[in-house]
Amino acid sequence: MNFVQNFPCFSIVLCMVAGILSTPMKGKAAKRMTLATVTLVTLMSLATLLYVLSAGENFVYTMGRYPAPWGNEIRAGVLEALLATVFALVMLCSLLGGMDHIFRTVDEEKINLYFILTDLLLSSLLAIIYTNDLFTGYVFVEINTIAACGMIMIRRSGRSLIAATRYMVMSLIGSGLFLMGLAMLYDITGHLLMENAHEAMVQLVKAGQYQIPLLVIISVITVGLAIKSGLYPFHSWMPDAYGYSTISSSAILSGLVSKSYIILLIKIFYRVIGFDIIVRSKIVNVLFVFGLIGMVMGSVSAIMAKDIYRMIAYSSIAQIGYIYMGIGLATEAGMVAAVFHILTHAITKSLLFLAAKGLNDASGHKRVFLALQGAAFRNPLAGAAFLVGSLSMVGIPMLAGFISKLLFATAALGAGSNKVLVTLIVLAVSTILNAVYFLHTVIRIYTPTGVLEEFRNIHTHRSAGAAAAVCCLILLNFVMGLLSQPLTDLIQFGIEMFA
Repeated sequence: MNFVQNFPCFSIVLCMVAGILSTPMKGKAAKRMTLATVTLVTLMSLATLLYVLSAGENFVYTMGRYPAPWGNEIRAGVLEALLATVFALVMLCSLLGGMDHIFRTVDEEKINLYFILTDLLLSSLLAIIYTNDLFTGYVFVEINTIAACGMIMIRRSGRSLIAATRYMVMSLIGSGLFLMGLAMLYDITGHLLMENAHEAMVQLVKAGQYQIPLLVIISVITVGLAIKSGLYPFHSWMPDAYGYSTISSSAILSGLVSKSYIILLIKIFYRVIGFDIIVRSKIVNVLFVFGLIGMVMGSVSAIMAKDIYRMIAYSSIAQIGYIYMGIGLATEAGMVAAVFHILTHAITKSLLFLAAKGLNDASGHKRVFLALQGAAFRNPLAGAAFLVGSLSMVGIPMLAGFISKLLFATAALGAGSNKVLVTLIVLAVSTILNAVYFLHTVIRIYTPTGVLEEFRNIHTHRSAGAAAAVCCLILLNFVMGLLSQPLTDLIQFGIEMFA
């Protein structure tokens, strides 16, 4: 075994150990521990990606040296390693960009707890990405939920407690449905390892057995993970959860956590059930319809939002709709577009939240849009970051968001004739709506202050780490927009490895 093959397991365990070691530490020591851990995980994930690319194939790491079906396995392929690398990097940027906000809004005695939760969250994200075992996936889904809920409510404000309660209720409903689906799947296949379950599933389908239970299993698992990822109309928890958390929490929850459930769903579709079976079940058509509705309704809600944080939160509902619409196209091109948009949204939405925080600081910590007038002049870096993020979400060329929408449109043309026209129309409508609320905000922040004299003398300070994080996310947006072909090739190769 090549030593690099240990890195996925090391990454998961390292995050858990960092969380344990941070328990007796004070806030600043826990911060340094977490930043060092996330940095090391990013480097190990990148090394894993390079190794898998050089090998040209995935590998399976057996934990505890117990062979299937008794042992637990980690599987690392191109797509898993790519997702792990991007997720770890985005988490690092989100933490650095919002570090001063964490120390300003979280009680001093709870700072170390915040970083413990961050370590556990990253561990669960990596485990969901790499796991080759369904029950292990469920366990880390629950760890993910608990850590995310803790990160929301740690500020202990009234709105954050309400947000955490809503998040927990909806997440528990989704987790319950997901667990029920896994229990039924285990009942008819007798396996929890993905390859073994898939082999059993193929045999059952060939024999024509358990057709109705299989449809129920697919539906229950899909609905459970759709609820947890915030697909419309299961989105009610998102505006408060994203709008009233610390800015790092908002960036991580919006950019990473909700996407991890979609990634797990994609893995189950391909590596457990079989995507051809999923297509025949027609569940993709349901995802397609709700994805289209979410694209429009999320944008309409964003237009009606009263402050910048809730606007960005509602925008996430629309972007999740894009991802499910791509999955619902039921083609490889649609799936490539969906995965590409997962990466685009992770990078861009984290950038937008960090930029919004900088604009908010430059406006006397007032959240309403009127207070943001001229904020880009008071904090030029935040203004530039919000401009880039907004243009990307609208779909302006040279940015990641443009490539996402181009991939969706191209995938729609290759789908069935009954999906082409409606997809293109909704894409156009959603793009116009995106432009309405994002560009309206951009115009607001770049309009010189007239009556808002109280903000003229506000000077914001941003640490070197925070500035570097914002610049890194801006750069990644341009890289994905200008060098998209190698990335889409990687994604396609990774999906083919799934199949």
